[in-house]
Amino acid sequence: MSVIRPIWPAPADVHSLVTTRQGGISSPPYDTLNLGDHVGDQSASVKANRQNIRQHLPAEPIWLRQTHGIQVSTPTSRTHAPNNPVQADAVVTNVQGEVLAIMTADCLPVLFSNVEGTVIGAAHAGWRGLCDGVLENTVREMLKLADQSSAASLIAWMGPAIGPKSFEVGEEVVGRFQEKGIHDMQKCFLPIPDQPGKYLANIYSLARDRLKTVGVHSVFGGDLCTVQDGERFFSYRRDGVTGRFASFIWISQ
Repeated sequence: MSVIRPIWPAPADVHSLVTTRQGGISSPPYDTLNLGDHVGDQSASVKANRQNIRQHLPAEPIWLRQTHGIQVSTPTSRTHAPNNPVQADAVVTNVQGEVLAIMTADCLPVLFSNVEGTVIGAAHAGWRGLCDGVLENTVREMLKLADQSSAASLIAWMGPAIGPKSFEVGEEVVGRFQEKGIHDMQKCFLPIPDQPGKYLANIYSLARDRLKTVGVHSVFGGDLCTVQDGERFFSYRRDGVTGRFASFIWISQ
């Protein structure tokens, strides 16, 4: 199985990894390590793939039912509804051994830790979630779990996502972010020559901008494009029907 180990200054007790599309049993177009159970793949294949990745993790991950929203799952919310599916686009914990998981295939996975290694988070950030505040909400919920931490003590890692050469958007997307007060529109949106109203969006710059608004400045990663790297990553924008890879983070016990 091929996995990616994020390169970032996470504390020694904080561990993370990102799967690729390689090393599973799913058939095309989900070939081969598809972890998404909502994309049309055979359930037996998804189950086997999840069992395969489970060998690399200390516990069964908290699988989210992602909706492109801004809801954050917390230890308290999971305790209050232990038998319900976890419907959220971000998840935080200060519990050792809990494995947080985000599934993507172009949207941006963002992993978080405080410098003490006592609280972690993971967020699913497509453009809608970025615009509406999923990263800001994740930071706020993390700080509630770590009384001695501030936003300045948090670090973030941006995983594989649709890159700035591949993410074409229209004026409606640019307008939505303008309404939110993006600091550097020119860095986030590049007009496409001879295509009026069309732009190339930089999802990594957008994420850095949103994190900056809540005081998170130590941001790493942001150099892996799902669309252009078809050998390692699923991409909805590139393929339409496709699988999902996952980004995991946990605090060791």
